[in-house]
Amino acid sequence: MPSNEGGRPLTYADVGVDLEARRKIVKRYGAVAKRASRPEVLAGIGPFAGLFALGSKYRDPVIVASTDSVGTKVKLAALVGRYAALGHDVVNQSVNDALTCGAEPLLFLDYIASADLTADAKVALVEGVADACAAVGCALLGGETADMPGLYAPADFDLVGFVVGVVERDAVIDGTAVAAGDLLFGLPSNGLHTNGYALARAALGLALETGARAADRERLERDEPALGETLADALLRPHRAYCTELKVALHLIKGMAHITAGGLEENVPRMLAAGLGARFRRGAWPLPPIFPFIQAAGGIDEAEMYRVFNMGLGLAIAVAPADGAAFQALVPEALEVGTVVDIKGADPTVAWA
Repeated sequence: MPSNEGGRPLTYADVGVDLEARRKIVKRYGAVAKRASRPEVLAGIGPFAGLFALGSKYRDPVIVASTDSVGTKVKLAALVGRYAALGHDVVNQSVNDALTCGAEPLLFLDYIASADLTADAKVALVEGVADACAAVGCALLGGETADMPGLYAPADFDLVGFVVGVVERDAVIDGTAVAAGDLLFGLPSNGLHTNGYALARAALGLALETGARAADRERLERDEPALGETLADALLRPHRAYCTELKVALHLIKGMAHITAGGLEENVPRMLAAGLGARFRRGAWPLPPIFPFIQAAGGIDEAEMYRVFNMGLGLAIAVAPADGAAFQALVPEALEVGTVVDIKGADPTVAWA
């Protein structure tokens, strides 16, 4: 019979998977998930699958689903122990993706995978998920925590989210109504959100070597005069969710793009048909100081910055000119940043005025 070095029979806990600890943490998750529930939830954390009753509230419902990972932002958060904020990140980025179709978020599932993440860190992640779900009226229906020693390096982990939403078929926002001459509005981001962290870490020299954790932590927590805050505050501010602000104005929106990986250049064309382009006005929105800070530190070309990061815009929204004033009245934070233009049958592109 195989045994460990002490002569005892080998157990699952000996190789890094503690089933008793997992049972205890699931109980803690259950208590946390109660913060984010809805009347439609029939079964949440505990059974093999969650149950959610759609009911008869909707006339012709279309289910909307999306999934995403927080990415390497987790490496910076782990250095300073800011796990709960990552829970907000994973919910808000997924909710925004569903929002681009006009969907109301109904339920959310999370997935945490690591080799040695502590129980308290795991619970903090789920607490962040639950609080973010509650803030947008979404139920935290369940999830999975996977302990995978040998696959993940010590101190590394992944956080993934899955959102399911609903929208009436005749209210789906799919960009097909967008036309040349439409106005482009933007809603500001509060920083990087959850994208571009591989480039940001390389430019800033952070979380690149395991032996530099103490020095990285000290640098993250040090005040940066050019930012007016610490690097940790600037880099780890949670991804914004926009569904509350836009809920009252969805009927005026013809197309919507969530500005994530690939920046404006890759994401805005996803809401445009062939023959249409987006022309943005430089300087039409404020640029959070973290972006020029990263650019200077890494010697990055401006074009590359705009290809990678959101550069201060979290959402881009197309609205008919006749509805522009009404949209801004309903969403005061919205900034008019450009127009949709005719590009004579070519594939959608982004240009600058």
